[in-house]
Amino acid sequence: MPHADWNALTDDQQLALSREALRRAAETVADHAEVLAEEMAQGTLADRGGPDALRLFAAVLRATNRDAFGPIGRA
Repeated sequence: MPHADWNALTDDQQLALSREALRRAAETVADHAEVLAEEMAQGTLADRGGPDALRLFAAVLRATNRDAFGPIGRA
């Protein structure tokens, strides 16, 4: 949606769209967390604990969403 179209929306419409985007993002992150937890539970991925586990989670998110987001710097 071009920027001008966004500004034409009412505040309530902008808020509703923003909330839906955040809901979808949270669902995506939750889905990835479930996949990561299952992989660790099955022993496919080592539970490396603490910061390493978070870094692994970040890598999973980036790897699975690379195509969806396109190149960095394109808004």
